[in-house]
Amino acid sequence: MGAGLKLCVECRLLSYMPNSSADSNQVEDRLAIRETIVFLRQRFGTILVISLVLLIPCFWHAHIQAGDLGSHIYNAWLSQLAERGQAPGVYVARQWNNILFDVMVSNAAKMFGWHAAELLSVSVAVLIFFWGVFSFLAAATKKFPWALVPCITMLAYGYSFSMGFFNYYISLGLACFGLAAFWRGGAGNWLTALILSPLMLVAHPIGFLWFVATVVYVSLWRLIPEYWRLILPIVVIAGYFALRAFLVNDPRFDADWRPDPFFWMNGSDQLMIYGHRYLILARAAVAWGIICFLPAFAQSLSAGGERARAFRLPLELYVVALTAAAFLPENFRSDHFAGWIGLIVSRLTSITAIFGLWVLALIPLRKWQVAGFTVCAAVFFVFSYQNTQSISRVESNAESLIAALPFGTRIVPIVSAPEDWRIPFIAHSVERPCIGHCFSYSNYEPSSGQFRIRVRTGSPIVTASVDQSEAMSSGDYIVRPEDLPLVSIYQCDEADWTRLCAAPLWAGNRTEDPKPPTEP
Repeated sequence: MGAGLKLCVECRLLSYMPNSSADSNQVEDRLAIRETIVFLRQRFGTILVISLVLLIPCFWHAHIQAGDLGSHIYNAWLSQLAERGQAPGVYVARQWNNILFDVMVSNAAKMFGWHAAELLSVSVAVLIFFWGVFSFLAAATKKFPWALVPCITMLAYGYSFSMGFFNYYISLGLACFGLAAFWRGGAGNWLTALILSPLMLVAHPIGFLWFVATVVYVSLWRLIPEYWRLILPIVVIAGYFALRAFLVNDPRFDADWRPDPFFWMNGSDQLMIYGHRYLILARAAVAWGIICFLPAFAQSLSAGGERARAFRLPLELYVVALTAAAFLPENFRSDHFAGWIGLIVSRLTSITAIFGLWVLALIPLRKWQVAGFTVCAAVFFVFSYQNTQSISRVESNAESLIAALPFGTRIVPIVSAPEDWRIPFIAHSVERPCIGHCFSYSNYEPSSGQFRIRVRTGSPIVTASVDQSEAMSSGDYIVRPEDLPLVSIYQCDEADWTRLCAAPLWAGNRTEDPKPPTEP
């Protein structure tokens, strides 16, 4: 009787092991490309259904509402004008990073038009991110993470997506595919990861750096003796501390840090996008994850051996990513006249979330646990639909106003999100209706020097000053006679923040105040 009970307990503990032969969905180690082909053949129907459902938020409004996306689309149009010599002072620089999404949009627009290009490019980005994360989790745990589909879907439409950071977003998805190939080992898989790495860099440097850093860290972790492995996270965290001290004390850099306690930036903050209610949802999601994790982790510790060691690397990388939030700057710039490299930690928590999902993927989640994540995802997307619908109304109102303006009008959008929103960049939805009709004079991309579209001093269609661009958009810029004519697109109804008005700006007024100086 005692032996039978012991065997039963051992069988139960074995079910928590990622390499359990009892798992019918276990991934075999082989060439990543060949495995992908087999996976597509065997699961084509499932993959198709998940992908179609995944893309629904891209089609539920007239345009996709995602922060900087409107600016990306508008500047892709502006780049085509510059290439044809129809945008005075604006030119397209030769740049090899932070451009993949913009090039994708611009080329797709030449073939299909701007609206179709937007839908196609964003859909491709979402699929790259989702299936990249899925592939990484499958390779790292050696089983397909079907139970985590609701969680990966929420992350796919979380903060990084909602802010419109699509070059960064794509780079993370490609990095996940590269890590999935690296995890399987072998020359063929290493070659696959190597081929993907230039695409990561073309998309965004952060995704490429994360890929390289993770490969180096894991390779060292595998090579050194087990009792020396603790030195790796200590060295990385010491590096964070040294970097912070350097940025604080070097006058060549401006930097600031997030005021939040770093432990709240645990990956669940990617669900906090449009208002306070998302904070409650994020806390509920992370609490549910802890409830699912702790019993399995406790049982693995009691079993010891391989069962406990399976959690060590993902937990270690999660802690390393989480700790970065305490030391890395949220915003910094190396030139006082250049644009800020902004929202760094807010972006990096996407990586923290991916490592957190890796920890959860080691656990065979039961149906009631998956149901909890599914409820969180359903609530998240209901909230998201409601909030993006409001932004869509802002854009529809802007379209009506801009259509009545003369061709070539220069505008300054002064549009702010509600105070409790974490996604503030809704003014870019006003820039998108300008395509083919007007110019956003406060457009931030050309003057920032961080994108492929640039501007020379004196351009009549966009300011060449980063500071002026920021001041115009915030409403603090005092209009000069040489800036005119300009038209302000602003919120004019305190009871309905989605309602917009258009009025000419006057010299001596702030951009937030379109009334003539002599008018009381």
